[in-house]
Amino acid sequence: MVARADEGSVFLAKKLGGLLLIVLGCVLLVAGMNLESTALSFLGVLSLIAGVIFWVLKIIRRNENGQTR
Repeated sequence: MVARADEGSVFLAKKLGGLLLIVLGCVLLVAGMNLESTALSFLGVLSLIAGVIFWVLKIIRRNENGQTR
């Protein structure tokens, strides 16, 4: 569980922010491929990478807090 209540909102923000960036990245990537726009595709890939990084950081931090057995 969460050690402090204020950390819960940070975890939620990272989770939702990461999910939003992943969805936005997918949409931009598909739109860039359909329009044959390299810049739009590149922005989509960057958004996907940023969203995955947010999720990975959130998972790592959650697991660090959870291993106090």
